[in-house]
Amino acid sequence: MLNKESKWVRAYTNIAFIKYWGKKDETFILPQNNSLSLTLDAFYTETKVTFDSELKADVLWLDHVEQDEKALKKAQVILDIVRQKAGLEDCAKIESINHVPTAAGLASSASGLAALAGAASLAAGLDLSKTELSRLARRGSGSASRSIYGGFAEWQQGTSDADSFAVPIDDADWDIGMIFIIVEDAQKEISSTEGMRRVVETSPYYEGWLASTATDLAAIKTAIAEQDLAQVGEISERSALKMHALNLSAHPPFNYWTPETIKAMQKVEDLRAQGYPVYLTMDAGPNVKLICKASQMEELKNILLQDYHADQLVLAKPGPGLQVLEDEQE
Repeated sequence: MLNKESKWVRAYTNIAFIKYWGKKDETFILPQNNSLSLTLDAFYTETKVTFDSELKADVLWLDHVEQDEKALKKAQVILDIVRQKAGLEDCAKIESINHVPTAAGLASSASGLAALAGAASLAAGLDLSKTELSRLARRGSGSASRSIYGGFAEWQQGTSDADSFAVPIDDADWDIGMIFIIVEDAQKEISSTEGMRRVVETSPYYEGWLASTATDLAAIKTAIAEQDLAQVGEISERSALKMHALNLSAHPPFNYWTPETIKAMQKVEDLRAQGYPVYLTMDAGPNVKLICKASQMEELKNILLQDYHADQLVLAKPGPGLQVLEDEQE
């Protein structure tokens, strides 16, 4: 008998150090390259799913607001897979609280879809392994496959739905942290999905990206094993800048940066010139993330407060994997 439980499940965002930028299969969300990320404790999503025979249709409530069909579509991919696995026909109510700005390049889809995978499988009575949860989360959002795990995780591109999932690499229990400089939290104009599609189809540099990413991945895994922050940071920064260069080389070109992004990037160079081991990474949005020593985050924050408001700066340490919450959400 299936053990069905409607409980709140929490998943944390992850930020890719080696970027995934491009799909080879859009239906199954299979990436063109392996990627590697760090799960962080600052931003997370909490989700509860309830399968109910009384419901006439699936519904999604995000931050206490009912969402439209477009927002529900990604979630239904996961719900349909879960229903098929569990032999269920009931519609579902999804309740989700996002403790991260949505679609602003802060990895809200990673935490959101990972939390949904965990909550939906739990509500359907499925006892899925972490590998199975990673595969399920991937069907909603590729980066969500990595948020099943804490610390560093690598999403292996695979060749099919069966072998494309994330694996844990390192628990990141060493002196590494991240400072988010939030220059803008508005929803971006060009989605990651659209941006990737345009780059894969039109950038003349895409093959070079794939070849260099494989080299970067091997190098960063060695640096992580050696807890070499400088090497981890340098490789991560290189990966991020190459990803954004691809966007500029697409036809038509596009860019996620704003003037404030450029200022934040310059601030990273200034901090390095002062002797701090600080490196940047950015996702599909204008916000800049600083990879640094966790032990220096407060010191660095005080320096950054000369240029930014306190609410623009978020300090994050390595975070945990998927969690089932025992207490009810308020």
